[in-house]
Amino acid sequence: MMRKLYLSLIFLILTAGISYSQGFIKTGDLLKRQGGGELNIIQDQAIDSLISRNIVANRKVRTTEGTQGMLGYRIQIYYSSVRSAYEESSRVRADFINKFPEMISYPHYQEPGWFMVRVGDYRTKTECYKDLLRIRKEFPNAYPVPAVINFPGQK
Repeated sequence: MMRKLYLSLIFLILTAGISYSQGFIKTGDLLKRQGGGELNIIQDQAIDSLISRNIVANRKVRTTEGTQGMLGYRIQIYYSSVRSAYEESSRVRADFINKFPEMISYPHYQEPGWFMVRVGDYRTKTECYKDLLRIRKEFPNAYPVPAVINFPGQK
């Protein structure tokens, strides 16, 4: 009986230490102002807990290029698995870069042989529709797809 009690006590101490080591982020720390001033946020402690969990979960999100990213949308302008799909996707991407030099495009490969060309980094589907309408004039089969995108301002 004592052995079970000691094992339970050791287990509780270890799990408490592990959960404490993850760090706890307060909303006030995220919204610190530059250049002075004071910000008082009055909210339930559970909100800070949810924000911390969200930050920890999003640290694991990676783009296809391997950089840290976030969930969002890109516009897909090409998708094929035919034999010449690699060459055709390169041609479509070069054509897109010539027609829209201000927009960034990403070549993407997905097993077992699908080649894609995706465009832009949009946080919401609504945000991508302005560019989608412009792109559809040149690439009529373009459509928005969920993707892991780069953070705003990061290329």
